[in-house]
Amino acid sequence: MLILPTWAVDGLSPALAALPSAAASTVPPRRAVTVAAPRISGRLSAAELGLVININDPYSVAVGEFYQTARQLSEVQVLRVDLPVRAELTPAEFAVLQARIDEAFGPDIQALALAWNEPYSVGCNSITGALALGYDAGLCQQSCAPSRASRYFNSASVRPYADLRWRPSMLIAAKSVDMAHALIRRGIASDGTLGLRGAPPVHAHYLVTTDKARSARAPLFPAAGLVKDVGVEIHVTPSNVLESAERLLLYQTGLTHIDKLQTLQWVPGGLGDHLTSVGGRLDGKSGQMSALEWIASGATGSYGTVSEPCSHPQKFPHPQIVLLHYVQGATLIEAYWKSVAWPQQGLFIGEPLAAPFPLR
Repeated sequence: MLILPTWAVDGLSPALAALPSAAASTVPPRRAVTVAAPRISGRLSAAELGLVININDPYSVAVGEFYQTARQLSEVQVLRVDLPVRAELTPAEFAVLQARIDEAFGPDIQALALAWNEPYSVGCNSITGALALGYDAGLCQQSCAPSRASRYFNSASVRPYADLRWRPSMLIAAKSVDMAHALIRRGIASDGTLGLRGAPPVHAHYLVTTDKARSARAPLFPAAGLVKDVGVEIHVTPSNVLESAERLLLYQTGLTHIDKLQTLQWVPGGLGDHLTSVGGRLDGKSGQMSALEWIASGATGSYGTVSEPCSHPQKFPHPQIVLLHYVQGATLIEAYWKSVAWPQQGLFIGEPLAAPFPLR
């Protein structure tokens, strides 16, 4: 079912080349186009994760120390930094953070967990995008333009720093310390629980909404039977709302605000995101729903952009690729990061090491 794609001369895989143009003003006709994903041979381990704690932020200290204990990270895997507690870092402040990370962590650390809600951006870049791809000041002159392509997109790599010389990162973000602790517990509780023989199925819901611009991913939604052999049932529905869904693994949609989130029954390790302009602005001041609402409803991971991306589907998680990597046994941080072709503006939040499916 899963095959290694042939990479094109421009460095982008066929999965990326097949993405629809953001210039389209209407949703293309629905068709089931299956995208190939590489077979992975392993996944990120707790020993390969670096944890960054902001000593100026009581939330960061409480959540970071809890996470270190919960995932049994050694002290050499933890970096304590002195950052301002505000939404945005200046490029100069970010450069200091990047230098501290590069100095503190050796080649064994492949990815990063950031234990805070703020800062989440560096100019128009997300902090997670800038830490991986480097800060791109030019993008801020025209944030709707195509951004730097990720070589990690839909890749087979299980050691991104060793292979690519950059580290994907994820914020352990939630509305409160208690919610963050619950998020971490969900991630740990998810490990190895899905895709087991005889277990009831879990469900992936993809909604095609009446918001045509924000439904830019609709042509990428998977066919019904794509991963049925591992116990995931796929539902593609023309609707603006999903209510009271049970055993929910994945929910992707496109609107500025999502209703009925608190009625959902997530399985540990569940992922949810909505394509909109600034879902990654976690301070709640944008007028659009932030990705934190997904975590508050019981999801274990989410994603949103911090500046106007326009409706480029390349700037958002690819519906099939995130699922194909996750069901193979990838961790949450790996599956989510590998599904975004242009992640410069995208903020990844959740419990990085959640791995609900066994390696296959």
